[in-house]
Amino acid sequence: MYTPKYNQITDVQQAVSFMQKYSFATIVTVTDGLPTATHLPFVVEQRDSQIVLISHFAKANHQSEDVFNCMPLVIFTEPHAYISPVHYEKEANVPTWNYIAVHAYGKATLIDDKQEVAAVLEKMIRFYVATYLQQWNKLADDYKLKMMNGIVAFEIAVSDLQGKSKLSQNRTELEKQNIINAFNKSANFNDREIAAYMKAL
Repeated sequence: MYTPKYNQITDVQQAVSFMQKYSFATIVTVTDGLPTATHLPFVVEQRDSQIVLISHFAKANHQSEDVFNCMPLVIFTEPHAYISPVHYEKEANVPTWNYIAVHAYGKATLIDDKQEVAAVLEKMIRFYVATYLQQWNKLADDYKLKMMNGIVAFEIAVSDLQGKSKLSQNRTELEKQNIINAFNKSANFNDREIAAYMKAL
């Protein structure tokens, strides 16, 4: 990912927190020179110094095979916002876009033991909608097994983590404050989120 030095996220914990907050990500694999992408929810874990991404494909998705034969890329992104030059001090300026993104690369490992697959599903339920776990536990074992047979669970041990925080770092303090003030009043959720991230810098 092209990232000027002043836009780099160098704090690993900051990157992990972002991935956990915006955990519906895009996984990209390449086979025979052709990239393919699927949008999946991920559980992002830290195991000592290792970052691990956990998810599953539908078995019918050919990426469920491709992911083990290449170095997959998982893209975490959101929020983002259009930046109008009306916020700048000089008229000779052009629009741009503020956003945050984290790219994670690593080796994928298949999870095929049924007890381990069940544990993955329960982990995802606890993360996304813990109140559903009680209903899940009441489902018949044969039904749950049928559901599990239709997916391919996996985890990715992240070996390369790239973070970009493009939040007007190259603009003047007045210009940044103009953007923050305008976005704080915006009805758009992304605008307000970008303002909060800018203010936190």
